[in-house]
Amino acid sequence: MAKMRLFLCLSACLAAGLVAGCDNGGDESAQENAAFPPNSETLALSGTLERSLAGDAIPAVTVTNPDGEELALADLGEPVLLNLWATWCAPCVAEMPLLDDLAADLDGQVRVVTVSVDMQGAAVVEPFFAEHQLQNLPMWLDPQNELAFAFGGGPVLPLTVLYDAQGHEVWRVIGAYDWGSEQARAEIVDALAESGG
Repeated sequence: MAKMRLFLCLSACLAAGLVAGCDNGGDESAQENAAFPPNSETLALSGTLERSLAGDAIPAVTVTNPDGEELALADLGEPVLLNLWATWCAPCVAEMPLLDDLAADLDGQVRVVTVSVDMQGAAVVEPFFAEHQLQNLPMWLDPQNELAFAFGGGPVLPLTVLYDAQGHEVWRVIGAYDWGSEQARAEIVDALAESGG
């Protein structure tokens, strides 16, 4: 099912002429004028897993959802796969259905937390979730980009970081990744087992 959703998402991305890579999104006017990024011929899930920042604490940032509920990331106290994304980022768009399936498959083992850095917040994120039928992912928002600044001011998107139950980084993936693969699931489960959850 994940592979079919990936195929459909990639097809939609290519048909809409989305780019293969994202940067930090630029300024607000650029985001407002770009529901989708410029044209590209290919889109690859070529993110790289790295462990150089293992041990770093989860950022003490609070995100909100469209209903105004807050989530303090540093207070979660459970394994978390934290994903920064945006609706204008083509690799992010390709990843979201895969992360949605992953959240369902690993429910109870790791909490998948997706945080949109779209400056328009719920106005663009809610229609995106509805269009892509994302039923297992949370709709957390960070339109002020506090989380992005906590990660160094402007990380390449998407950025996905695995944290253990104590809130320490295990590894991160910079760029889009095939979260639908058995390898991705094994990396998460094995890493959490090694870190004690």
